[in-house]
Amino acid sequence: MNVFKLILHASIVVQGILLILLFFSVFSWAIIIFKRKALRLSAAQSRRFVTVFRNSKNLADVGEAARKYGSSPLAALFQAGSKELAYIRRASPPGATNNNRMDGLSRALLKATNIEISRMERLMPFLATTASVTPFIGLLGTVWGIMDAFQMIGIQRSASLVTVAPGIAEALVATALGLFAAIPAVIAYNHFLARIKNTITEMEDFSLEFQAIAERLLGN
Repeated sequence: MNVFKLILHASIVVQGILLILLFFSVFSWAIIIFKRKALRLSAAQSRRFVTVFRNSKNLADVGEAARKYGSSPLAALFQAGSKELAYIRRASPPGATNNNRMDGLSRALLKATNIEISRMERLMPFLATTASVTPFIGLLGTVWGIMDAFQMIGIQRSASLVTVAPGIAEALVATALGLFAAIPAVIAYNHFLARIKNTITEMEDFSLEFQAIAERLLGN
């Protein structure tokens, strides 16, 4: 009852199901490792950038830090906001009100925020799909293995353990691999989603902070 021998002697359908589950498992683990590194780097660089932003006396120093910490979504917001602020200063007519100018800045920051959210959420749908689909794919392998076991009973006219064990074992292997693919994907998806939500809150707070600074600069 070696697992690898069971897989080798399994039916073509069960082997195909196991290959699909293996693909989901391997690819989801690759995404988990990649997203973990990316989010950790993003959070670390955001902390450093915010420190520079709040301690700096002029926007030029902050701009240099934004280029240095390119993986930080807050740095991306600052660059988009600074670009729009420079445009407003050049292009605003003399009679333009602060409200009109701040509307353009708000739109630029919102657009940059949406771009960063899309970047952080990249590959997350695959984890959600793995978490929801692989248990059912494993269940399909389970049902097919049990069907093979019943067919073997009919062929050999015996319900002994020797007759039904291989088919049931194939079914259990499919179930186990489906859960092995689904459980880490569920845990990782929920963990990454919580971190992304925290980052979105940080971006919203940073946008408000930047707009307050910009409003003071435009008022001068």
